[in-house]
Amino acid sequence: MKPGIHPDYKEATISCACGVAYPTQSTRGSFSVDVCSACHPFFTGKQRMMDTAGRVERFRKKYENLPAGGAQLSSKKEKAAKRASKKAADGEN
Repeated sequence: MKPGIHPDYKEATISCACGVAYPTQSTRGSFSVDVCSACHPFFTGKQRMMDTAGRVERFRKKYENLPAGGAQLSSKKEKAAKRASKKAADGEN
């Protein structure tokens, strides 16, 4: 390796928002991250449901009236008919 052309490779600490700190080496220095292998759902097997702009409520509202088996309407015509009847019912009120 040529001398003088490589950046300094010094001790650094990577700290996670969950409180875990990993000692390592880096040219960037120490920094923090939001998610690490100690708290990421893929590695822990625990899943956290994060609600972003009401998406969870919208999803639940959309699928709350489906039959318990998860059966969905079988054809596009049935879906369109259901939407049309719902619009008509909303328009009458």
